[in-house]
Amino acid sequence: MASSVNIKPGIPVVLQELEPSSPLFKQGASLRVTGKLQAYSVETAIAVVTDGGVSLKIDTQHLRDTSFRIGSIYQFIGELLIQPDNDAILQARVGRNVDGIDLNLYHQSLQLRRQFEN
Repeated sequence: MASSVNIKPGIPVVLQELEPSSPLFKQGASLRVTGKLQAYSVETAIAVVTDGGVSLKIDTQHLRDTSFRIGSIYQFIGELLIQPDNDAILQARVGRNVDGIDLNLYHQSLQLRRQFEN
């Protein structure tokens, strides 16, 4: 019998919310982030996405069949890994290109969703 793994859903966040004082900034937090791809290294499988002047490193080593284009918008779901110097990296388990998304409208929808959930 296969063992069941408890995979938590990725909480949608904007990159500006991922600062050390935020309650979302914790080791192993399952998050969904969206941003514009600024850099990608094939050797390290590290991508860097930005949104609103904030950047986040994404470890994409577990993603398959995903091609990366600088300047495109991507959404990743994964777990946050916090380094000793408070530098964070998202260990992605899901990644997809979301070119065409209106980021301002997306941010507004997140705010409305949170208001509704509260």
